[in-house]
Amino acid sequence: MKTLGQYVVATLSGLVFGIGLIIAGMANPAKVLAFLDLAGAWDPSLAFVMVGAISVSATTFLVLRGRTQSFLGFELQWPKLTQIDKRLVIGSLLFGIGWGLAGICPGPALVLVGAGALKGIGFCAAMMIGFAACDLISKRAKN
Repeated sequence: MKTLGQYVVATLSGLVFGIGLIIAGMANPAKVLAFLDLAGAWDPSLAFVMVGAISVSATTFLVLRGRTQSFLGFELQWPKLTQIDKRLVIGSLLFGIGWGLAGICPGPALVLVGAGALKGIGFCAAMMIGFAACDLISKRAKN
């Protein structure tokens, strides 16, 4: 059972993440598309955001490696699959294509939904449809 403190920390973490996305420009689809436009008016500024995010994530994973709980008592869910297979590659390609076409990835999409932006709402709706389709395909593959 989660404590009130855990919910507060989770909420504050989400707010810091969302504010960071806004400050970094990740919630601006035009900026993201400019970053992906290597052949045109390329905007490399988001590379610094990526390096910062990778640094923080890598450090966190190294510190938490082997643990089953976070320092605040949250259960850590580590990936069970370690093989690169066809499903992973196809799913990654579809995710990347959708992200590249829209200029939005899931985190910034939630920020846009919170701001009432129609593009974010549409993206999240499409993402939910994708989740449902993935679930259906997975269930059929098991049978």
